[in-house]
Amino acid sequence: MKIAVVGAGWYGCHFATTLKMLGYDVTLFEQHNGVFPEASGNNQFRLHQGFHYARHHRTRIQTRDGFSRFIERYPFLSEKIDRNYYVIPKEDSLIDFMTYRQIMISSGIDFHEVRALPYGLGGKEVGGIIRCDERVILTSKARSYFWDKLRDNAVFGTKVVLDRTATEAPCVNGQRFNWLIDTTWGHLVKPPVDVYYEPTILFYYRTTADFPAYTFVDGDLCSLYPTEKRGVYTLSSVPHTPLARFRTSAEARAFLSGVTAGKLAEHRERMEAQVEAYLPSFGKEFTCLGPQLAIKTKPVGAYDDRSCYVHQDHRVISVLSGKIDSIFYSFEKILNILGIDNEPASATAPAEQGYRGEASGFWQPYNPDYNFA
Repeated sequence: MKIAVVGAGWYGCHFATTLKMLGYDVTLFEQHNGVFPEASGNNQFRLHQGFHYARHHRTRIQTRDGFSRFIERYPFLSEKIDRNYYVIPKEDSLIDFMTYRQIMISSGIDFHEVRALPYGLGGKEVGGIIRCDERVILTSKARSYFWDKLRDNAVFGTKVVLDRTATEAPCVNGQRFNWLIDTTWGHLVKPPVDVYYEPTILFYYRTTADFPAYTFVDGDLCSLYPTEKRGVYTLSSVPHTPLARFRTSAEARAFLSGVTAGKLAEHRERMEAQVEAYLPSFGKEFTCLGPQLAIKTKPVGAYDDRSCYVHQDHRVISVLSGKIDSIFYSFEKILNILGIDNEPASATAPAEQGYRGEASGFWQPYNPDYNFA
C-alpha cells in the first residue's frame, strides 16, 4: 500500500514514521526545506494536560490522555517544567477558581493548590493558583529525530499539487497513491467543517532569573512559558497573539508576508502590559529577543474547541487539531480508516545529529526597523 503524507509537522512526521515502522510504502511531502517549518516549529512548545481548556470537555480529555501517551512514545522529546502554575484571576477570568478547580478534579487531572504567591506573581488579585506537571517539547531534538527517520522517505522543498480527478487513486505531483493523509490544517484540502485562518504572533524573551511558567486562565488572558533553551521564554496572549482572521489560507499567507514592524511592536506593547498586570517585575527581568509568526487554523464558533477531528473523502484523509497531544487519537482514527489493527508500542532511541534544513534566524533580536516581510 502506497501512502502519501502531506506536511512535515508533528502530525505528518508521527504518521509517516509510524506507518513506515508498520511496513507501508510512505512518502512525506513538505513544501519547505525541513521538518517543522510552520506551526509545529512556531508555537509555545508546550505539552498540555488539559488545564488550559476548562470550557471544552472533549479538548480537555483528549489532551489529558495524549499527554501520557506522548511521554510513553517519545520520552526523549520533552522535559518536565518544575514550577508550572495556572493562575485564575479574580476579575479577568470567565470562571471562578472553585468552578475551575471542580472541573479539573472531575476530569481526573492531578494538581496541587498553592496558597502562597510564587516568585514574580503580584499586582492584580487572583482567585486561586494550582501547580501541575506539564512539559516543554524539545523541538530541536524532535527535528533531528524525525529528519533521521524520514529523510529517505521525504520530498522537501517542492510545492504539493493534488489531482483528485481519480478519486480512488489520489495523485500528488504526478505520483499515484492508495491513500493521501493531509496534515496541513486546511492549506491543501479544504476541511469539511467551517474554519478560519489566523495569522499569529508571540514573542521570545530572555531572563537571568529563575522564573516559573505562568498560564493565566480562563478567557482573554496570557501565558509565559519556558522554551528548551535555558533562560528563554515565550509570551503569548489570547487577545493579542492573533493578528487577523481570514476565510482562506491564501489570504492569511499574503497578510503574514506583509505584516509591518509597527504592527508587531503594537502587539508586543499590549502583550507586555497584559502580563505586567500580574507579573509586575516582567519589564525589568525580561529582555525581548524577537517575534515568531505562524498561521493557525481554527473552527468557526465562539466555543473553545481545540480537539482533534479526522475526516475522510474517498481516499483522502484530512486531520484538523489544535494540540500536539492529539497525534495518537487522530492516528487511531486513521488506522481504522486504512483497516490497520494497531501501531508499534514504542519508538527507538532518538538521533542526536542535527540537519541542514532547520530554520535559521530563530533567535534574531527584536528590531523595530527590521523588515519582517
